[in-house]
Amino acid sequence: MAEKTTREATSKTIFFFHPDLGIGGAERLVIDAAVGLQNRGHKVVLFTSHCDRKHCFDEARDGTLDVRVGGNTIIPPSILSRFSILCSILRQLHLILQVHLSPELRALQPDAYFVDQLSAGLPLLQLLRPRGRVLFYCHFPDLLLVQGRGRWWKRAYRLPFDWLEQWSMGFADAVAVNSEFTKRVVRRTWPGLARRKDLQVVYPCVGAAAAADKAQGDGVEGPGDSEPLWGGKKFLLSINRFERKKDVGLAIRAFAGLGADARRGVRLVLAGGYDPRVAENVAYHRELARLAEALGLRAMTAQTHPTALEVPDDVEVLFLLSVPHRLKAALLASARLLVYTPAGEHFGIVPVEAMLAGLPVLAAADEGGPTETVVDGLTGWLRPAADPPAWSAVMHHVLHTADPAELAALSRAGAARARDRFGAHQMARRLDDVLDGMLRAPARTWSWTPTAAAGAAALAVLAAVAAVVSRALLLLAYSPRP
Repeated sequence: MAEKTTREATSKTIFFFHPDLGIGGAERLVIDAAVGLQNRGHKVVLFTSHCDRKHCFDEARDGTLDVRVGGNTIIPPSILSRFSILCSILRQLHLILQVHLSPELRALQPDAYFVDQLSAGLPLLQLLRPRGRVLFYCHFPDLLLVQGRGRWWKRAYRLPFDWLEQWSMGFADAVAVNSEFTKRVVRRTWPGLARRKDLQVVYPCVGAAAAADKAQGDGVEGPGDSEPLWGGKKFLLSINRFERKKDVGLAIRAFAGLGADARRGVRLVLAGGYDPRVAENVAYHRELARLAEALGLRAMTAQTHPTALEVPDDVEVLFLLSVPHRLKAALLASARLLVYTPAGEHFGIVPVEAMLAGLPVLAAADEGGPTETVVDGLTGWLRPAADPPAWSAVMHHVLHTADPAELAALSRAGAARARDRFGAHQMARRLDDVLDGMLRAPARTWSWTPTAAAGAAALAVLAAVAAVVSRALLLLAYSPRP
C-alpha cells in the first residue's frame, strides 16, 4: 500500500510524440517506454501522425496504450516518394498545433513531453505549452543517416534541415540517448549542444515485448513454444529491416563461405521489417535475392506465416517479410545463432532479444551498440564487418564443432545479461529518474526575440522548398500526356 501511495503522489501526465508507429527499433523503444511509465503509475498519451493497425506493435492497437493519430490531414508522408523529411516536419508541427488547440487535451495539463526522432517541433512545443518540460530522445543524429550527400543538390537541400536539427534540439529541457556509442557521436557532431546539455543514456529494453509475444501470440496458428521449426532443421537467423545500412548481404556472403558440405542440412533465415510502401525495402530485398542466386544458393521468399512453415527442405536462404510476433519468438527459440550484421548500429535491440531467448549472437565488432550489449566469448562473438571469412568461421564452429556445454554456457550468460542490464523495469525506472531530474531542475527561460528570428528564417526556407515542390507538382499535373 505504501508503494501505491508513493506512486500516486508522484504520478505524472506524459505526452509522447512519435512520427510513425510502424514496426522498428525506434517504435519498439517508444512503445516500451510508454508502457513502462504507465505501469509505474503515470498517465500516458501517445500522439502520432501515422499508425496502421495492420503494421504496428500490439500495444498500439489492443488498448494497452492511449494512441491518438493526428497531424495527417493536410501534408502527405511524402511527395512523389520524395521530400519525406520536409513532410515529416510539417506533419509534426501540425500534430503539435492540433494537440494544443484541443480543449480536452489541454485540460490534461501534461507534466512532461517525450519527443523522439524529430526535434523540429520542440521550439513550437516550448512556445505553446502552458506547463511541463520537454525530454528529447535522440536515437542518432539524423544528419548522419542521410544517404546520397555526394550530389551537390542533395547537400544543398539538406543544409537547412541539418541546421534545424541541431538548433531545435537546444529547446529540449533534457536530452537522452540510446547508448554510450550514440552519446559519443552526438558530442562529436554537436559539441556546442553537448556542452549545454547533460546527455543521459537510457538503454532500450527487452522483456515487455518478449512477454507479450509469448502470452498473446499473433492470432495465427503456428508452432508451439516447444515445437522446433522445419522439423528441427539447423538454421542461422538474421533479423533486420530490409535496408542497405543493415548490410544483410554480409550474412549471405558468410553463409556461402561455409562451402557446400558445411551448408548441407542448414538454412539461413533472413527475417525483418518490410513495408511495400518503402522503395528501399522493395529494392534491397531484390538485391539480396540476386546476391544469393549469384552465390549459388537456392533462395525463397515467404510473405505469410503458413508459407513460411511449408518451405521445401532444399531452400538454403529463406526471406521472411515482416514476421508476426509468434513466428519471431519461434525463430529465436529454434535458431542456432543470431547473425547481426549492421556495423555502427546505434543500439540494436535484436541482439538483446536473442540473448534473452538464450540464443548466442554474432555481431559486428567495429563500433556501435552491440559492442555494449554482446560480450565476446561470454554471450556470443564480435567480428569485423569487413571480414566475412571470420563470420563464416564462427558459423562453422556453432554448427559443427562447438561443444554443447559451451553453447549452453553462452545461452545462460546471455539470458542473465539481458535480464539484468536491459530489462523493461530497468528502462522504465531509468527513464522515470531522468524525467524526475528534469522536473526538479530550475525552469529555463527562453529569449524569444532571437528565437523568433531564427525560427522565421527556418520557416522561410521550408516555405521556399514547399513552393518549389508545389510548382513541380503543378507542372507534372498539367504536362501533356503521351
